[in-house]
Amino acid sequence: MEIKYNKELQYLNAQKKVKEIKGFYSHLTVMFFLLPFLVFINLKLSPGYHWFWWAILGNVLGLFFHWLKVLGLSSIGFGKDWERKKIEEYMRKNK
Repeated sequence: MEIKYNKELQYLNAQKKVKEIKGFYSHLTVMFFLLPFLVFINLKLSPGYHWFWWAILGNVLGLFFHWLKVLGLSSIGFGKDWERKKIEEYMRKNK
């Protein structure tokens, strides 16, 4: 019974990881099409001020942190593994 549970858990974790990777590529694709459109809009409507750089900066930073999350890294070290380890630690202490 426990082997079946472990296999199901592995499958669910793999499925979650694939969804995260798919989300990252979706983010990248949207950025690839949206940013040139924003540059065009900016240069067409207000060529004197290039605000599109702010949109590019925000999207690149967002994509970078999304990439870190997909890799399993946390921006400050408090990712899912840290949470799981802390929960297990507190459960051991409270036995």
